[in-house]
Amino acid sequence: MQNISNGSLDPGDWQQFRAQGHRMLDDMIDYLQGIRQRPVWQPIPDAVRHSFGDGMPAQGRELAEVHQQFMQQILPYAVGNAHPGFFGWVHGGGTPVGMLADMLAAGLNANLGGRDQIPVEVERQLVRWMAELFEFPATASGLFVTGSSMANMIALLVARYHALGREVRSHGIPPKCQLVAYASAGAHGCIAQAMDLAGLGSANLRKIPMNAQFQMDTLALEAAITADRQAGLQPFFIAATAGTVDVGAIDEMPVMAAIAERNSLWFHVDGAYGALAALSPELRPLLEGIELADSIACDFHKWGQVPYDAGFILVRDGALHLDTFATRDTYLRRDERGMAAGSPWPCDFGPDLSRSFRALKTWFTFQVYGAERIGQVIHQTCELARYLAERVAAQPSLELLAPVALNIVCFRHRCDGDVDSFNAALAADLQESGIAAPSATTVRGKLAIRVAIVNHRSGRDDLDALLNAVLALGAARLNNLTTETA
Repeated sequence: MQNISNGSLDPGDWQQFRAQGHRMLDDMIDYLQGIRQRPVWQPIPDAVRHSFGDGMPAQGRELAEVHQQFMQQILPYAVGNAHPGFFGWVHGGGTPVGMLADMLAAGLNANLGGRDQIPVEVERQLVRWMAELFEFPATASGLFVTGSSMANMIALLVARYHALGREVRSHGIPPKCQLVAYASAGAHGCIAQAMDLAGLGSANLRKIPMNAQFQMDTLALEAAITADRQAGLQPFFIAATAGTVDVGAIDEMPVMAAIAERNSLWFHVDGAYGALAALSPELRPLLEGIELADSIACDFHKWGQVPYDAGFILVRDGALHLDTFATRDTYLRRDERGMAAGSPWPCDFGPDLSRSFRALKTWFTFQVYGAERIGQVIHQTCELARYLAERVAAQPSLELLAPVALNIVCFRHRCDGDVDSFNAALAADLQESGIAAPSATTVRGKLAIRVAIVNHRSGRDDLDALLNAVLALGAARLNNLTTETA
């Protein structure tokens, strides 16, 4: 590889490069094929961590040598969400098909900001598929982004434009105008962050209390809107959540949509992972009302199993979405023919001009597996969650902390003394064991072990292994506590 041809960065020996490329691909296929034989996660040794403190290399190394460093020092110490025992956060497991599609996209190296090219048409096709899935009109618009944090941000900016008009783009928020938004107390923190980044202030997001099912209290929502209006403020945005981060609850979207319509507010759905439940006939009824949204955020890299990253925003009013972001800089000249045709471009619907071909791995995933099979996988994870909840409820030493709405199970181990500290330590014990990797969260003031079942590879055996480890490690920790106090 050191023999660079003609001053370019292409290899001097393409056959040698081809052979090395095949070895690298084989190693990744072997990794996925044998994933169960690996620990879910393991602590990073100090020597490995310190090796990444070196300065920038002035001279290059052989590709094979760098590949070996990846295999020895990077691959074993990733977070592990490809593993069927990973339950820590709502991370998809990825697929071999998606991996190969990402390789094709990288080789093509298309900039999806715009221009007249088929990769843009691939993204537009996916926009149409999502519009059909959620019963949006054909004039709806959509955009691939990094994830739902950016998707929710774009939705809020479109809603801000909807509330204040074109002047907001040039002159900002008018004096004495205070926009306020509403989301559940269980909503993702990126909604508050979007308010911050949009210049509206996170304090102007009203966090509405939740009911017993961890859904937004819609009576409290209406009361908050009325109080803000009476105080001279301007409500503009309601964010429902389809799949809350802690317990997977789905807000009452038909009720919230009606409240938004009565008050002329933008109705957005943060469906980061839950929105794709629409692919499952069994789960689709849980999303009643999502078709009434003005915008929907979702991540294909969660329940859709597309490799990271593949977030998506869908907006009902495509013209309004375009007006929120489009610019007419001279270097982005549009023409009727040639490479500058095909307007509007993806860069007209969001802040990014340089954009990777995220749509390709999503397109491949749907083309190869089909929507029905993806929907079956999504439903399967919810069935597994109910199975785990039943097993937890049958254990006297364990306690369920929230109803199972979708695919997330929150529970804790009973003990005398500081139960929160005990379960926080137990969650870390589980992660370090390499057997299973849940996370910890707080549910109604109680620290919970949180099991998010997202990976298509996960099955009952993996949940049994998790539960057996919880019971064994919990018993060992209780025994240590007894010994220490004796």
